[in-house]
Amino acid sequence: MLKNKKYHIFFLTWLVGLITLVALIIVVGGLTRLTESGLSITKWELFNGILPPLNESEWEKYFIQYKEIPQFILLNPNMSLVQFKVIFLWEYYHRLLGRVIGLFFIIPFLFLFFKNVLKKNLAIKLSLLFFLIASQGLIGWYMVVSGLTNNVSVSHYRLAFHLFTAFIIFSSLVWIFMNYYYDKRKKFFQINSNFLLLKILLFFIFSQIIVGALVSGLDAGKIYQTWPLMNGTYFPDDYSFNNLFDLNSASFVQFIHRNIAYLILLLTVCLGIFIYKNKLIKLYSSYLFFFLIIILQVVLGISTLFSDLNIFFASSHQVSSIFLVVSSLNLYHRSIRS
Repeated sequence: MLKNKKYHIFFLTWLVGLITLVALIIVVGGLTRLTESGLSITKWELFNGILPPLNESEWEKYFIQYKEIPQFILLNPNMSLVQFKVIFLWEYYHRLLGRVIGLFFIIPFLFLFFKNVLKKNLAIKLSLLFFLIASQGLIGWYMVVSGLTNNVSVSHYRLAFHLFTAFIIFSSLVWIFMNYYYDKRKKFFQINSNFLLLKILLFFIFSQIIVGALVSGLDAGKIYQTWPLMNGTYFPDDYSFNNLFDLNSASFVQFIHRNIAYLILLLTVCLGIFIYKNKLIKLYSSYLFFFLIIILQVVLGISTLFSDLNIFFASSHQVSSIFLVVSSLNLYHRSIRS
């Protein structure tokens, strides 16, 4: 994948750094949502927002801007400047990390490109990834705008779009890293029936990430905080099936989130049985790691409900989704024949 092995360590270190930074921004983005901090900065300051407010007058300027939006007027009319500083800094660090990732990507990439180190196929993939990373800033602002005028929070659809794009970037970097580290050229999109069960499982894992973002955006976890039933029933008792598949319904979205989790767990067990029956010894350790992360994810999801959306459990549930994606990609990568 590189024309010159002289840059082997440099390239690997760069990829690991990028993967770490993208994972970090997903975590910080989740905490920004959980602390309802995403609307604290009401302007898209691409350049002059690099530094945080440095004096009280600058803090007051940002606070006045925040006071003009519905979230403050309807939800936080008694918020003090000290409280505002907390939510402001969450959103500030989230945006700062985005800038850092952009620079951390483009500078080494241009260095490797002009050194003629990257093979054409890899250079194209990395260029597309940079386009996605740059687009994330626009998608993020597109999300923020949805909560500045008529709503007290951002659109849950745009939130899901923003998060899913982040996971596409993260997964792509992990896949490139695994191919390079193991010196393989495995394609992610394998149009065949080999390990079809695992491919279906991957589809539901990424679908669950989208639905999880919808749950977060709608604060759906606050409605039904019992398990395994939803206030004593399997179906939410406040949901009308006259509006089937209503993704604006917090009850329905939480119901879907729960049931995709059950389906993922069932498929995971079936996959384990398949691997064991076919004596696919090379996949044992990868599957075990994946299975343990699945169990952890389920436990953290239930704990989040029982704890009334305690921020520690809610954030841990989001963090474990990163490990879930890594472990599933690792299992999938190892299952593909070279």
